[in-house]
Amino acid sequence: MPVMGKRSPKKRRASSRKRRVSFDPFLTQFNGGRSLAHHQRKDVIFSQGDPAEAVFYIQKGKVKLTVVSKQGKEAVVALLGPEDFFGEGCLAGQSVRMSTATAIEDAEVLHLTKKAMVRLLRTQPAFAECFTAHLLSRNIRFEEDLVDRLFNSSEKRLARILLLLAQFGKDGKPEEVIPKISQETLAEMVGTTRSRVSHFMNKFRKLGFLDYNGGLSVHSSLLNVVFHD
Repeated sequence: MPVMGKRSPKKRRASSRKRRVSFDPFLTQFNGGRSLAHHQRKDVIFSQGDPAEAVFYIQKGKVKLTVVSKQGKEAVVALLGPEDFFGEGCLAGQSVRMSTATAIEDAEVLHLTKKAMVRLLRTQPAFAECFTAHLLSRNIRFEEDLVDRLFNSSEKRLARILLLLAQFGKDGKPEEVIPKISQETLAEMVGTTRSRVSHFMNKFRKLGFLDYNGGLSVHSSLLNVVFHD
């Protein structure tokens, strides 16, 4: 006899997909203060220290955010994909960019001026609610990334990052990871060396957790690495 109040994983995933709201209808129908830019791989969208005067929304492709310390050391802060915002710090009074945004594959990015974004948030309560939920969810993920880096091994960190890149759990099945993501970029995200990343990637492939078929496919079995003590 089924237990009331409990749902199967499939049902939970289905309901999660149902709750997801696309920002595109709000943004594409909004007049004034927006423009669409096409960026090729390695194009810099904005640089650390640039004036912060707009918010960006990814319609297609992926973008990485990196920070360079005063000593010249670079670190990958985030890897973002379709339906992600970035550069929203200007809405909270940020006057200059704290990071550099670079396209890591061909991307279509919507550029929204700060004034237009503020107007949209004020006149569209439904959009404001979804935007707030999106930022809170992303901040939670960033906190998890920090905890992961502080307490987990580099092997577990790499496994978790690969699952995040594949958007595992977002729609119920992994998708192909960026075809040309470099091991250097992965090493920066994990906080380890390229040689260690190469070692773990080969290990994951031999165990059947990954496939190389023109791109990098991640299997759900990689979760075994994340949850293994």
